[in-house]
Amino acid sequence: MTLLSLSTLWAGYGPAPVLKGISLEVRTGEIVALIGANGAGKTTTLMTLSGVVPPRAGQIVFRGDAIETWPPHRIAQAGIRQVPEGRRIFPRLSVLENLHVGAYAQVDAKRARAALEEVFSLFPILAERRNQAGGTLSGGEQQMLAIGRALMSSPTLLLLDEPSLGLSPVMAAKIFEMIRTIQKRGTTILLVEQNARAALALADRGYVMVMGEVTLTDSAVRLAENPQVQAAYLGGA
Repeated sequence: MTLLSLSTLWAGYGPAPVLKGISLEVRTGEIVALIGANGAGKTTTLMTLSGVVPPRAGQIVFRGDAIETWPPHRIAQAGIRQVPEGRRIFPRLSVLENLHVGAYAQVDAKRARAALEEVFSLFPILAERRNQAGGTLSGGEQQMLAIGRALMSSPTLLLLDEPSLGLSPVMAAKIFEMIRTIQKRGTTILLVEQNARAALALADRGYVMVMGEVTLTDSAVRLAENPQVQAAYLGGA
């Protein structure tokens, strides 16, 4: 079942568009990867889906509703949450306070407590450090906190922007394992990731973006085997 679809979507920040009529879909339960060089439009795609960048043309349909004119808070309430590049946690707030920020729209206290327990079961280190200031965590722990904050609203679709950026290979591997666990627990994921090899190993399907356009789409396995993708994004191997 199609959860999200973008049809001929145009968007950008200034006179020149960044997204040039892209179309893609995400099906319920999938991990879908967006890969491409820096400046290809991957982050702009996520920002447009979140409502931060208003589209200039085209349509975004989420769970049967056209949401391209919705403000960010309404999109978040509908079940789309983004984990931004660079994590952007609140460094002076405690881990617990950061997580509570993610549940700001949750009016059911019982569901909020259940979401917190779910986050702590996924990231036990956050439970151990619940009273520690977010800014004192390691980079990997801050990434866990950023993901956990997004999960506090029990999103239907999670948008992840460069979750391994700045992390050691060991910590990045842990983050990718946790992303797989999040999917298995029922959350659909749209993933932007600089490590194309890891992204395709994790994803069910993928899209290749070049200068604001989708140039290729296929199963993640076939994309990883595609000679063009290998040469451009996988180091030729």
